[in-house]
Amino acid sequence: MLLLPQTSLLRALHTAVRDRNASGRDFEIYSRRIIRLLLETGLDLLPFEKREVTTPVGETYHGLEFPRRVCGVSVVRAGESMETELREMVPGIRIGKILIQRDKRTKQPELFYKHLPGDIHTDHVLLMEPMLATGGSALAALDVLREAGVPDENVVLINFLASPTGLERFSRAAPDVKVVTSAVEDGMNENAFMVPGIGDFGDRFFGTVPAAAS
Repeated sequence: MLLLPQTSLLRALHTAVRDRNASGRDFEIYSRRIIRLLLETGLDLLPFEKREVTTPVGETYHGLEFPRRVCGVSVVRAGESMETELREMVPGIRIGKILIQRDKRTKQPELFYKHLPGDIHTDHVLLMEPMLATGGSALAALDVLREAGVPDENVVLINFLASPTGLERFSRAAPDVKVVTSAVEDGMNENAFMVPGIGDFGDRFFGTVPAAAS
């Protein structure tokens, strides 16, 4: 697991998004700044390729270029909050989607929808799942990628908040998957919400509930 450096800037951004009285616009703006940091860190874990270019003064620069086979996969719907930033950072990147919801009676994750590139097994995948509470949804999404032939070592989980329980469970079940997160919470309450928490990330980001009710 790779935790973003807990800088004063990052803590200020977290303070803004965790405030229950934050406006929907503020929540989106500051969340996107954190998301960009997460994606930059995740992209840096990919195997870059060597590339030489000639500079304007006629010299050779021995540099790197992005891997050609990279795909983003968002876990609907909170994961979709990361798509715009990723597409701005990697123009033309392909995006797959997985819809998993927790059964209200059994509390177990259920797969409702998936749409992935047919050749995703040859890609490095950024799996975008902002919330890692129990770890069930992230593991269910990973199973979808595994069934599509994606090796665990080719997956980077991009995560906004994680609980110690979720991290431990995910890491035990998928030790070869790299995890990037911006914060590890104190734990979870009786309703399986992380604390101190952020509320329902998808609802707050997309404005489907008043911020004060999050």
